Amino acid sequence: MKVLLVNGSPHQKGSTYTSLMEVAATLKEEGIGTDLFWVGIKPLAGCLGCRKCSEKSLCVFKDRVNEFLDIAADYDGFVFGSPVHWGASSGQIKCFMDRAFFADFNGNGGRFAFKPAAIVVCARRAGTTATIDQLNKYFALSQMPIISARYWNCVHGADAEDVVQDLEGMQDMRYLARNMAYFLKCREAADKAGIALPRQEEVTFTNFIR
Repeated sequence: MKVLLVNGSPHQKGSTYTSLMEVAATLKEEGIGTDLFWVGIKPLAGCLGCRKCSEKSLCVFKDRVNEFLDIAADYDGFVFGSPVHWGASSGQIKCFMDRAFFADFNGNGGRFAFKPAAIVVCARRAGTTATIDQLNKYFALSQMPIISARYWNCVHGADAEDVVQDLEGMQDMRYLARNMAYFLKCREAADKAGIALPRQEEVTFTNFIR
């Protein structure tokens, strides 16, 4: 089993990276492998709503989003990390997740459904819970079990050196990792026992005028 850690910070090895590495170390102790995917610093366009992703389950823009979608199906779980910018997620991770999750849904890619996922958020001071609420919505709309820690999945500090001094935050990263590992092992046991995933129906779309 393997979990993909997605770093949505413009700083490749800053606070978000440090938090994700604490998750990775604990997952390793639990026998779960990890890989790290950095969203990067190149500009990412937002979703155009062109729906071209319905054809190949990939975005019309050829950038880090498609690189992520090319490998996402190979992973059993996901942890997305973001710093807090202006009381919400980073612009990079917002555009990235908008397009990645819509391309998979609109193109029936099946990369995410029923796979556990979690958000890790880093802030100097405030905005963490708002960001967690914001980013958990992608999972809730994708039939993904949302993994929590003992407290909010967040750490505090102005930089990586500060983050490691947030003892409670680092502990919550370990709680999160163990909870993720437990769920993955339960899922594996269910598969071996022949317990089928929930039956799916053709999606019905409505709006407020018909």
